[in-house]
Amino acid sequence: MNVTIKDKAYIVGAYEHPLRHAPNHSVAQLHAEVAKGAIEDAGLSKDDIDGFFCAGDAPGGNAWSMANYLNLSQLKHIDSTDMGGCSYLIHVAHAAQAIALGKCNVALITLAGRPKSDGISGTQVRIRGVSLPEAPYELPYSPVTLNLYAMAAMRHMYEFGTTSEQLAWIKVAASHHAQYNEKAMLRDLVSVEDVLASPMISDPLRRLDSCVVTDGGGAIIVARRDIARALNRPRIKVIGAGETTKHQSGGKVDLSYTGVAWAGQRAFEEAGVKPGDIQYASIYDSFTITVLLQLEDLGFCPKGEGGRFVADGNLISGQGRLPFNTDGGGLCNNHPSNRGGMTKIIEAVRQLRGEAHPRVQVPGCSLALASGIGGAIGHRHGAATIIMERE
Repeated sequence: MNVTIKDKAYIVGAYEHPLRHAPNHSVAQLHAEVAKGAIEDAGLSKDDIDGFFCAGDAPGGNAWSMANYLNLSQLKHIDSTDMGGCSYLIHVAHAAQAIALGKCNVALITLAGRPKSDGISGTQVRIRGVSLPEAPYELPYSPVTLNLYAMAAMRHMYEFGTTSEQLAWIKVAASHHAQYNEKAMLRDLVSVEDVLASPMISDPLRRLDSCVVTDGGGAIIVARRDIARALNRPRIKVIGAGETTKHQSGGKVDLSYTGVAWAGQRAFEEAGVKPGDIQYASIYDSFTITVLLQLEDLGFCPKGEGGRFVADGNLISGQGRLPFNTDGGGLCNNHPSNRGGMTKIIEAVRQLRGEAHPRVQVPGCSLALASGIGGAIGHRHGAATIIMERE
C-alpha cells in the first residue's frame, strides 16, 4: 500500500518567539511560550492537541517530560525523532504521515533553546561522547561545526571554481531581507566587500559566512484537512516530503553534495512539481556554503554552478530569480538552539499566507519549499525537504 501525505495534512498554526536573547527564560518556558503562540495562531485550544513532536532541544531527555510540562493530557501519537537542525522538517512530514494514517488529528511541533545565553556556538568540539562509534577516530582531531563546513566549502572551490565573493552574495541577500525584520538579530545591510573584510574563522569561511547564535524558538501546528478547512486561517497543505541521512559511506567521502539531493528528489516526486515551479525557498543557512550546496542538490541549478546562481542578488526578493529566507534566515535573523529547521518552515508559511513583510513578500506566492540539514555536511548529517502549497 502506497500511502501519500499529499493533501492529507495542513499547517494551520505557526509562531516564532520574538526574543533572540532570553537569559531569564528556561528552555521549558520557551517551549511553552511558542506552543501557546502556535495554538493561538491556529485558533485552537491546548485540548485539541493529540499529537506531540519534539527533538533533542526539549529538556528532560524524553518526550513525556515536555508533554508533562505542557500538560498535554490527551496525546495519541508522540514522536521524538532527533536529526539535529532538520528535525522539525522531518516532524512536519511525520505528523502528516500520522494524520494520513488516522493516528492523530492535530499535531504540535516545538523547538526552543538558549545557546546565546549559555555560550554554545559552532566552535565547540562536535563529537562529545566517547560512546559514539566514531569518537575514538575523530576526537583526536577536535572536529567542530565550523571547520566541518569549511572543508566542504574548500572542496567546492577546488572542484568547481566557486569563489568567496559568490558565497558572500548569500549573506548579502539575507541581509537585504533582515533589514525589514524588526526582530532580526542582525539588521544591518552588508555588501560583498563587508563579508570579505570580516575575520577569517576557518578557511575559507569568514565570520559573516556564519549564522547568528540566538535564544528563542518556534512552533508549528499540523492538522487534518477537515479541521484546517473549519478554521479561519489560510490553508497551507503539505504536498511532498523527503528525508534521509548522508555519511562517510565506508570511506567513500564526497563533500560536493548533501543528503538533500535525495530528500529533495523524493519530495518533488511526491508533490508532483519541479524546482522551476517553486516561487519561494527556505534554505537552511548555518553557513553560506550550506545554502549553495542545497540549491544545487535541489535542482535549482546544475552541480557546480551554485556560485554563479547565487551571485548578483539572484536570491533577493523582488530582484532575483529565487527569493530565499525572506526573514533574514539563520545568517541574520534567528537560529534558536543552533537548529534552523523550524524557522525555515515558519517563514515559508508566512510567504504562503501573504504575511511576510511587504518589502519581501513574493507576489501571489502559492508554492514554497523548505529544506534543511542536521549534523554537519563535513562528516555525517540528516537531511529533509518539505513542499507546501496554499489551497
